[in-house]
Amino acid sequence: MLRVKFAPGVTLPLHFHTGTVHLYTMSGCWYYTEYPDQKQTAGCYIFEPGGSIHEFNTPVTNTEDTDTFMVVFGANVNFLKDGTFINMMDAGMIKAWADQGIKDQGLDKMNYISAPLPKYAR
Repeated sequence: MLRVKFAPGVTLPLHFHTGTVHLYTMSGCWYYTEYPDQKQTAGCYIFEPGGSIHEFNTPVTNTEDTDTFMVVFGANVNFLKDGTFINMMDAGMIKAWADQGIKDQGLDKMNYISAPLPKYAR
């Protein structure tokens, strides 16, 4: 689960979802490049099925950040507009970014709910 605030004028890379996404827009406005007339605004919910491919944008004309809450299953496979592979963004990558940001700001470590490490038999 992610709560993400996007500034006006943000465009995320073209990406392919390996799993589903439930996305709630709490404030602001955003749209897919592929569907510019289907603006998502405060109170909107959208379901992205696995296999979706799109590019997320916030209009440069937004007067506030776009505040979203997402329940994401799987990973995003990110590409440049020409189809060149960038990376695969999953929970592990997001956790590493968050941990680095916390460290850079001198904040206390984040507490995570996680499964115990596997034990291997000999």
